[in-house]
Amino acid sequence: MNRSSVMKQIKTQLMGALIFGAAFSVSAQTAAKPAAPESKAVAAEAPQAAALGVKSANIFSIAPDANTDPKYADQNNGERDKVQPGNNAPMWRQVGAGVNGYTSLPASVAPEAGNLIQPFVQYPGSKLTTAGEAWRQVRNNWIIPYGGSLLLIVTLAIALFYYGKGTMKLHGAETGRKIERFTPLERAAHWTNAIAFVLLAVSGVVMAFGKYFILPVIGTTLFGYFTYFLKNVHNFAGPLFAVSLIIVFVTFLKDNWPSKEDITWLLKGGGMFSGHEVPSHRFNAGEKVVFWFGVLGLGVIVVASGLVLDMLIPGLIYERSTMQIANMIHGVSTVLMMAMFLGHIYMGTIGMQGAFSAMREGYVDETWAKEHHELWYNDIKAGKIPAQRSPEAVAHGGAASTSASV
Repeated sequence: MNRSSVMKQIKTQLMGALIFGAAFSVSAQTAAKPAAPESKAVAAEAPQAAALGVKSANIFSIAPDANTDPKYADQNNGERDKVQPGNNAPMWRQVGAGVNGYTSLPASVAPEAGNLIQPFVQYPGSKLTTAGEAWRQVRNNWIIPYGGSLLLIVTLAIALFYYGKGTMKLHGAETGRKIERFTPLERAAHWTNAIAFVLLAVSGVVMAFGKYFILPVIGTTLFGYFTYFLKNVHNFAGPLFAVSLIIVFVTFLKDNWPSKEDITWLLKGGGMFSGHEVPSHRFNAGEKVVFWFGVLGLGVIVVASGLVLDMLIPGLIYERSTMQIANMIHGVSTVLMMAMFLGHIYMGTIGMQGAFSAMREGYVDETWAKEHHELWYNDIKAGKIPAQRSPEAVAHGGAASTSASV
């Protein structure tokens, strides 16, 4: 051991002895004097404070009479710090009121970067509260419970109707003579739109309601991966649905214009309960309602709000309030659209004999056309509408070569 190391050890021992001696002297003097009750409490807290290195203090005990100042409630954070250091209530009150702070990010990139809590608003169905909480109240108290109930009620009503009436069968025998109801272009547009709709509906239902009936079964981890996958499916199927919806609207617009016969059809409920269908053109009044209110009306609202949520509209500033309003509109409109399309899907599949094969193959039997769309059938028989409309099918033998049963 060299000389310098020896000297360092000596110094360390001397310092320790001096500190111990000073501490012993202080403790001896303290023991010689009777301690007051208050000093005993302070002495009991001293070791703990010394061990932590930080002494706590109640900010209101620093200046207990500060709140008696008439201007106390109007103080800013700097003024409050002078009378009650550490009391940041004015700052957090401003944050809660939606005051914007400083941010170096441009407004075009992050318009709300300086805002922590949105200001108070009252959305339809919510209380007057901060915008984020108001959106949560609308979603959790209205859209989710009532939207889910509507879908369950419609599904149950369809099931009861099917149980009571069954599939609508043809009353007459098939003739074997076919009429082209849908061209290949019409079927392609319809199926593209239908597949996109099913993807959106299934993924949307799982994301909105899945935690109530799927999460308890498969657990949080698998449910998280499942919903993340469906969220991406939803985002990619949305633009496909939007484009196909436009094509469907343009393709079927000609035969969906309202006519005077539609009033009779609506008044008689299409003959659903009487067992005798009301004569109609190529599309009856029920299908026209789905076209105008479902495809056009709700379709435009669903697509527009969905594009906002996907942040695909150029030039739009995507603030939290913008996304909240778009989310509420999207939720309500999609639930209404699904409820309406459930009936359309039912009638196009198990609800009516020959309806599904008409969209799958494009042709219906003359008996089917006469029973379900008598006015359309009469126009075809009178030569006003061709029985075969697609040139591709004519080049391959026309409707006469189609022998598939409907």
